[in-house]
Amino acid sequence: MNCQRFGSKKEMGLAAARDGAEKMRKVQGERGEVNIIVATGASQFEMLAALIQQEGIDWTQVTIFHLDEYVGLSIEHPASFRKYLKERFEDQLPSSVRAFHYINAEDDPIAECDRVGALIAETPIDVAFVGIGENGHLAFNDPPADFEIENPYLVVNLDEACREQQFGEGWFASLEAVPEKAISMSVRQIMKSGSIICTVPMNERPKRSVIQLKGRCLRGCLLRSYKSMETVNSISMSRQRACWVKGGRHEFDWNRFGGRRLDGCDLIAPFF
Repeated sequence: MNCQRFGSKKEMGLAAARDGAEKMRKVQGERGEVNIIVATGASQFEMLAALIQQEGIDWTQVTIFHLDEYVGLSIEHPASFRKYLKERFEDQLPSSVRAFHYINAEDDPIAECDRVGALIAETPIDVAFVGIGENGHLAFNDPPADFEIENPYLVVNLDEACREQQFGEGWFASLEAVPEKAISMSVRQIMKSGSIICTVPMNERPKRSVIQLKGRCLRGCLLRSYKSMETVNSISMSRQRACWVKGGRHEFDWNRFGGRRLDGCDLIAPFF
């Protein structure tokens, strides 16, 4: 695992894009095509903008999946992740892609989970570009997430903290307007990716969760031990979010998390 911190979101996004693009070019050089996952939200603005500019990628041989979409939300809605990715990413690419498998959760989310689940099951993911939400969620797997489910996609309930984040970022006119359900890629499916590039910008607002990489799980954290955790190749953080990192391990009040100090952890990153 490679953890980096940066002085701004722009620097962070550029570094993450370069890292991911290098991995994409390597796979294309070996196999001719590459399969990726992209994320949405304010945390991904700079990374996606920089990824579009990376040279040496044959986008006509790139298959793309994304992490999640709100149930019942039209693609015309400003908060639609399909709209976000089409306008901010796909339409800005220098050429068309081999396939972009958008999640349509407007009518029958269960059937849509089956549809995109069958597609990704036949498409091993080479690089996943992801982020981590203010409540610690990965995709829309809000803590406490289901780490055991094998389904590639599932319908989930969005907790209050998650919905507050979506409203706070300006995607919805009110908290009540934020949908209570969404389709989300499962944690197990994300962790099957050959490489994971995680960009994590943060402001100074208090956070509710702890992220632990390559170790057992602390109470309240989203990511826990997986043999495939080595696929988390790069965690890129802006200085605002990484100021508490001290030599790869942060000293803080372990009693807040049940007094369980863990050994063998490469990085423990509390959100303060």
